[in-house]
Amino acid sequence: MIPQEKLDALVAKFEKIEKAMSTASGAEEIVRLSKEHGELKNVVEKSRELISVRKQMAELKELSEGDDKDMAEMAYDELQELKEKAPEIEHDLQIMLLPKDKADDSSVILEVRAGTGGDEAAIFAGDLFRMYQRYAQLQGWKMEVLSASESDKNGYKEIQANISGDGVFAKMKFESGVHRVQRVPETETQGRVHTSAATVAVLPEPEDVDIEINDADLRIDVFRASGPGGQSVNTTDSAVRITHVPTGVVVIQQDEKSQHKNRAKAMKVLRARLYDAERARVDAERASARKGMVGTGDRSERIRTYNYPQSRVTDHRIGLTLHNLDEIIRGDGLDPVIEALITQDRADRLSAMQEDA
Repeated sequence: MIPQEKLDALVAKFEKIEKAMSTASGAEEIVRLSKEHGELKNVVEKSRELISVRKQMAELKELSEGDDKDMAEMAYDELQELKEKAPEIEHDLQIMLLPKDKADDSSVILEVRAGTGGDEAAIFAGDLFRMYQRYAQLQGWKMEVLSASESDKNGYKEIQANISGDGVFAKMKFESGVHRVQRVPETETQGRVHTSAATVAVLPEPEDVDIEINDADLRIDVFRASGPGGQSVNTTDSAVRITHVPTGVVVIQQDEKSQHKNRAKAMKVLRARLYDAERARVDAERASARKGMVGTGDRSERIRTYNYPQSRVTDHRIGLTLHNLDEIIRGDGLDPVIEALITQDRADRLSAMQEDA
């Protein structure tokens, strides 16, 4: 049960922010207060609803114990209705009060790579990337391809993209892992179903204050961009390879003709990988608390299977099976899968918080 003192404190904080907003003059202060106001608004509305219900319950309890028999019966009936309603409001509020992942509002670096399965894996990687491309479009996000290594038949050996917008990481973070496909490849002459795989990584893009990179820790090499078969596709040394010496992380960018643009893209990816590595380290320290939860972030884990013969998509982490594969792989039907993962993660975290309490 959420203590009344906590509800009162939330409302008081919100009212203090509203008062400060009415007198704020500096642009920076107005932006800060507006952000805090937006983050608290729904929580406070739900808190006020719970406060009101609790107050009504106390009044009805008193009336139900009074001498007026008719009034007592009416009050008792209303009290029973509120007793059923109150836990639902409290549960919703508990979900809203769960600690927020500070990266949830971040833009992301999306990396899709072909895994086992040869050409078919590369084709599947292309299918996955286009699924996310369409999903990003439906969410009103902006997607920019950073680098791509294409394969035959509209596939990708590897592709990286930057997705920016409101709450991108919050929705995309559970897509990291091994995605498996079961279908008859175009090259299969005997109609046999093959199993292939592709890996997806969703890296939150850090703000400048989130991670610092010392220039002395970087080794930067430039070279001529190469195309299929190693042939030179540029006459200048525009391709960039950045090595972060302390961690050994290497990022290569060569899609742009400008060395400056390739370096900027490479630094964007490097920052995201280092930030993700730090998040993984922190998560590992909390492994016991997170055991069995949806958001482990383990990219070696098989998370989802797309079975074409049965038009079935199964997310193995939450046991969700849907039979609209075509709609999901187009990106139009992906949202119910993502929302189910978010709901399960919230339930897991709420359960863990209650156990700790």
